Amino acid sequence: MPGRLVVFIDAQNMYQGAREAFFDTSASHTLGQFDPLKLGQLICAKRPFGEEAGPRDLKQVRIYMGRPESSKDPKTYGAHMRQCATWEKKGVVVKTRTLRYPYGWPNVKPEEKGIDVALAVDFVVMAVEGEYDVGVIASTDTDLRPALEYVLGKPSVTAEVAAWHDSIRKDLFVAGRRMWCHRLTKADYDAVVDYTDYNIRR
Repeated sequence: MPGRLVVFIDAQNMYQGAREAFFDTSASHTLGQFDPLKLGQLICAKRPFGEEAGPRDLKQVRIYMGRPESSKDPKTYGAHMRQCATWEKKGVVVKTRTLRYPYGWPNVKPEEKGIDVALAVDFVVMAVEGEYDVGVIASTDTDLRPALEYVLGKPSVTAEVAAWHDSIRKDLFVAGRRMWCHRLTKADYDAVVDYTDYNIRR
């Protein structure tokens, strides 16, 4: 269904997904990064097979991610803030929640908590309030299935998903429901890649 489109991006899931699909474990930390606005524009331009004619209007790109604590990890916090500022200048809506630092940190990585919930809530609430006609979740996180199930049950909106693809990666799906997945290839990644090292002050 053509109309207003909003893309909801799970930042860490899509970053790790790109690395797993297209790069090896020794690749630079910048490989896997992407420009969320360019990703949203790419998804908006990819029409589901057989969709009726009519324009898709990219209304908003929203990205969800964990935020480091400045007191615990000032270097990563600084890089994160520079990255967020770059995205926000382009009009991307950035939603963050502070990372949880478990016992054993820094030998144990900090954890994202509540990011999937924040994305799911916004995806559902914005559908209910009529803020989009097409909502696309860019993630393979199965915790987002309940939100997809709810929106798929509403006749006034369309839910789609997007994910990086190689020969083994799987889509986020809802059993028994037809839903379009934008399967993003290495060529798609190359079109939206961001090589910036945000650890470097500019």
